[in-house]
Amino acid sequence: MTCPYCSRGDSKVVDSRDSGDGVRRRRECLACASRFTTYERVQTRAMTIVKRDGRREDFDRDKLYASIVKACAKRPLPVGGVEKAVGEIEKRLAESGRAEIPSRAVGERVMETLADLDQVAYIRFASVYLEFENAETFKTVIDDMLAPPSANGARRRGRRRARENR
Repeated sequence: MTCPYCSRGDSKVVDSRDSGDGVRRRRECLACASRFTTYERVQTRAMTIVKRDGRREDFDRDKLYASIVKACAKRPLPVGGVEKAVGEIEKRLAESGRAEIPSRAVGERVMETLADLDQVAYIRFASVYLEFENAETFKTVIDDMLAPPSANGARRRGRRRARENR
């Protein structure tokens, strides 16, 4: 394991614990004596994301994490909330049993998760994902979010209306 401080490759494991979806290891660099934490996860079968333009790319957990962190920037979220959300999304995608997943499905999963996690983060993500072009689109999605949920899927219609307003 490469040390993040001195970039040397020699380290020893000081502590190892189960972290639910993998193993958390506390390491110490043998060169500079700095300590750092690593996480090991079981790699599920490879997932490929099919982009809107037809390109295919490997699923990248770090890319998903970065987009959610950006949406949640400066929001009062519980400790580990983003990591838990990313884990939940990745798990649900893997459980779909499909090797190729449309990017639209990933975006919808992120939006569902953010809607439950933080409304402002949801709006931030939706503004990029749904490519808002004007204030009316923001208003449509916010009005839809604030409306009481109905049995006939009113929130889904709001997302559709937001796409139509682009």
